[in-house]
Amino acid sequence: MDARDIIKIGLRAERILVVPPERTVGHFLAHMPMVYATPMMILEMEMTSGDAISAALPEGWVTVGTEVEVKHLAAAPVGATIRTTAEVIEVERRVIRFAVTAFHGDLKIGEGRHGRGLVNVAQFKKRFGVP
Repeated sequence: MDARDIIKIGLRAERILVVPPERTVGHFLAHMPMVYATPMMILEMEMTSGDAISAALPEGWVTVGTEVEVKHLAAAPVGATIRTTAEVIEVERRVIRFAVTAFHGDLKIGEGRHGRGLVNVAQFKKRFGVP
């Protein structure tokens, strides 16, 4: 399958998250502050990117994260409301790339690019011997 046939530039999505303690740096490293962790912000950006294109994917197909180039620009505390956005900016045969952002109110706390690879679930499972 060719992603260019089904994914259009400009598809976008947005997610809202209230930062829980388990998504903070301090949750993973006791000596660190309880602020939104960079890997958790990237996870939310990846999930938002998947949301942007999920309705366009045929049954039996998914995307998986393959590229991340993100800057974490500012801290956000537990309880902060984070808005994450993703917009398709480039489509190749098997890779879809997104511009991603994260905001705490009007403050941009993260930005970058994320790529997702198009995967046939049945073929993927067969390749790795997963039932």
